[in-house]
Amino acid sequence: MSYEPPHSPGHGRPPRPARPRHRPSCPPPQQPDYLLPWQRSAPAPPPRGAIPRTTPVPPPGRHGDLRRLRTAYRLLRRTATLTALGYFTLFLLLSGYAPGLMGHPLGGGLTTGLALGLCQLPVTLLAICLYERIARRTVDPLAAELRRTGARR
Repeated sequence: MSYEPPHSPGHGRPPRPARPRHRPSCPPPQQPDYLLPWQRSAPAPPPRGAIPRTTPVPPPGRHGDLRRLRTAYRLLRRTATLTALGYFTLFLLLSGYAPGLMGHPLGGGLTTGLALGLCQLPVTLLAICLYERIARRTVDPLAAELRRTGARR
C-alpha cells in the first residue's frame, strides 16, 4: 500500500491553476484625501476622459538623493562596525595563534594580552566617536537636504 499526501491530486481536490508568469497590471494609485507633508495644496483631479498613465512610477527609494543617503549610511555602519569588530577579531586571533606574544610581560604584572584586552573599551568608544563624526559630516547633511527639498515639493 503506497502513501499519498492528503493534498495530492488523487484525493478529490482539483489541481491548482497555473500561476501567471507575468505580474498583472496594478490599478492606478488612489489619491489620498489628505495632504502629504510636502504638498502645498491638494492635487488636481485628472480631467474627464484622460488616458491613465501607462508609464510606471518609480517605486519609493529609487530617487538619486535617497540612494546617496543609503550609500552614506551604509558606509557609516561599515566603518564603525569594522573598527570595533576588527580590533576584537585581531585580539582573538593573536590570543589563539600567538600565545607567546600575548603572554609577554610589559612590566608591573601587565602582559601584552591584558593590555590589548584593556584597550578594547577605548577602541569601542573610538568607534562610537567615529560613527558620530561621520554621521554629522556626511549622513546628516544629506538627510537635511532631502527633508528641505521634500518640503518644497
